[in-house]
Amino acid sequence: MSRGFASNYRLVLLAVGITGCFVGVGVRLVHLHVIDREELMAGIEKARRQIVVEHARRGDILDRNGSILATSRSMIVLGVDPQVLRPEDQAKWPELAQMIGMPLGELRRIFETKTRPVRAKAATGSSEDAQARFAIHTPSTEGKEAPAVEDETEVEDRLEANGEQPIRWAKLSDEVTETTYAKIQALGIKGVYGNRVYRRAYPHKTLAAHVVGFVNKAGTPAAGIERYADFYLRGRDGWREGERDGKGREVAQFRTRDVPASDGYSVILTLDSTVQHIVDNELARIADTFKPEKATIIVSDPRTGEILALGNYPNYDLNAYNTIPRHRQHVMRNLAVTDMYEPGSTFKIVAAAAALNERLVTAGSLFDCSLDVVDYRGRARRMPRDDHPFREPISVHDIIKFSSNRGAAQLAMRLGDEKFYAYARAFGFGQRTEFPVGGEHGPETPGMMASPAKWDGLTITRMPMGHSVAATPMQMHMAMGVIASGGVLLRPQVIREIRDASGEVVYRYGRVEKHRVVSEEVAKTVGKMLMGVVAPDGPAKEIAIPNYQVAGKTGTTQKIIDGRYSTRHHVASFVGFFPASRPQVAISVIVDNADAHAPNGVAYGRTVAAPSFKRIGEQLIQYLDIKPVYEAGGSNIVMGGVHR
Repeated sequence: MSRGFASNYRLVLLAVGITGCFVGVGVRLVHLHVIDREELMAGIEKARRQIVVEHARRGDILDRNGSILATSRSMIVLGVDPQVLRPEDQAKWPELAQMIGMPLGELRRIFETKTRPVRAKAATGSSEDAQARFAIHTPSTEGKEAPAVEDETEVEDRLEANGEQPIRWAKLSDEVTETTYAKIQALGIKGVYGNRVYRRAYPHKTLAAHVVGFVNKAGTPAAGIERYADFYLRGRDGWREGERDGKGREVAQFRTRDVPASDGYSVILTLDSTVQHIVDNELARIADTFKPEKATIIVSDPRTGEILALGNYPNYDLNAYNTIPRHRQHVMRNLAVTDMYEPGSTFKIVAAAAALNERLVTAGSLFDCSLDVVDYRGRARRMPRDDHPFREPISVHDIIKFSSNRGAAQLAMRLGDEKFYAYARAFGFGQRTEFPVGGEHGPETPGMMASPAKWDGLTITRMPMGHSVAATPMQMHMAMGVIASGGVLLRPQVIREIRDASGEVVYRYGRVEKHRVVSEEVAKTVGKMLMGVVAPDGPAKEIAIPNYQVAGKTGTTQKIIDGRYSTRHHVASFVGFFPASRPQVAISVIVDNADAHAPNGVAYGRTVAAPSFKRIGEQLIQYLDIKPVYEAGGSNIVMGGVHR
C-alpha cells in the first residue's frame, strides 16, 4: 500500500473517534433540551429576573400652622464598581475624595480593592441558594442599578483564579446631597454611581423633641409621633418586576409588573411652634437659674384638650439622637407621661370639687383646721401638719386658697374612702391619659394610687393633700383641665389631622370627652377658689397678671429619698389656667429637685414654678391675643381675682 494512504486500522480508529464525539454531543443535547430542560430554564429565568424597589417618601410632621417639624430629604448613597474603573480617571480621584469628605488614601484603598475572600456559607443556605433568589435593587439615578446593600461591598458568585470573589459594589458615602451628586456625575468617573434614598431630618432640632420622636438609621421609627403615627407616615414602597441583560441592566420591554410607590401621609399636630419656643426658652431659664434634676412644662387649650406645647428638661437634638451616650439616654424620655411625682397641694382640687359636687358642703362651709386628731369611722386619725396654723374655723374657699392640709383631709372624710377614691379616678389619676407619645425609652405610666382596700389608717388624711398618690405631669395637667373645661375630663390631643400626599385632609381629630366629673356649676365654683390663690391677699399674689383672671394652685412636695420624706429635696409645681371664667390656656410647670439653687435652699412652688407660669402667660396673651374678661355690664375688669 502506498505511503500516501492511512492504514485501515487508522481509518477505523478515526471513524470511531468522530462517531463517539457526535454521540457524546447528541447525548449532551438530549440532556440539555429534554432531560434537564426545565431545571436549566428555571435557573436562567431566575438569573435574568429582578425586582426593582422604588422607595416611598415618608410623610412630613407639621405643627398646627404648617411649620415643618420632621421631613424626608432626598439623599444619594454613593458607591463604586471597582471592576469597571478606568486608569485615565485616576486624576479625578482627589477631587471626588474632597467632594465626599473622604481621605484620598481611603478612597484609593476602596477603588483598588477589587476582590475579597469567599464568605463562609450562611446558616440559611449556600451562596448558590442566595444567587438563585430574585435580585432586588433600588433605582439608581443613572442607567445602571446600584445594589441595595447596607454593608461595604457586594460580590459576585463567580470566583477569580486566586479563589477570591470580585467586588461589584463598595459604598463610599450614604449622605451625598443632590447638588454634590450632580457635580460627581460631571466628573465622569466610570463605575461611580449612586441610589436615591430618603433621610429623615428635623429642621428645629430640639423643638418638641419628646413629642415628635425620630426615625433611626435603620429606618425604624423609634419614638414619639414618628412611631405612633408610622402607619400614616411611612407610605408604601413601589416595585418593578422584569428582566435584566448580561450586564445587569433592566430590559424594559420584558417588565411584567409595575407598582408605583405611594408617598406617606403628613401628620398635622396640635402643637404651635411659637408656643413651644416660649416653653423651651422658659425651661432653659429654669435650668440656668435652679439647676434642677428635671422639669416639665405643658400648655394646652382646656376647651378642646389640644396640647399647644410640651417641653421637658433635659432635652436632646433629634438629628443627633445616635450621639447620646448610653448613660445619658434617659434624656430621651418624655417625662410628662413617663415619670411620676407626688402632686402635693395641686391635688386638693379633687377633695374640694368632689365634696361640692356631692352637695356635702358649700364654698362657705366652715371647718376647724386647728384639730390635731379627728375621729373618723370610730377611730382617732392624726391630722397632717399645716404650714400656717388656723386658729379659727375656715371656709372651703379658704381651704383651697390657703392650702390647708387638714381642711382637705376633712373634706375627704366627708366623702368617705370609696367615694373619694372614685372621684380621684374620675379626675384621671391611677390610669393612663391615652396621650399617644411615650416612646421606646419609656411608655406612659398610669401613676400609682392604691384602692381603699389597701389603705392604712393615715391614707384618708394624706392622699387629699397630694401624698400617698403618684401622678405624671400630664395627669395633673388634665385633672386641672377638668375645672377649666367646665367639669369634663378631656383626652389630651396632640394630632390635629392627617393629610394625604396632595394635601387633602383624610382624617380630622376633635375634642374627646372621656366623661363628666363634676357639674359645670361646681367647676366654676372651684375656679373662683383657685383665683383666690393669686389674689392680693393670696399666697401666690406675685404671679397675678393685671387685668386677667388667673386660677391656679401651687404645690410643694417632699421627695421620698431612701424610703423617707426628705426636707432637702422637693418637687415644686404650679398648675392653673386663665381667664378663669372663660379659660383659653392651661399651663402646668413642674420642677424636680431644684433646692440647691432655690431661695433659702427650698424649692417652693410659689418661688420656683409659679413665676414661670406668669412669664409664659404674659407672652401667650400677646401671641394668642387673649382678651381680658369683663364682668356683666362691661364696666368692671377682674384683676388677679379681685373685682375692681
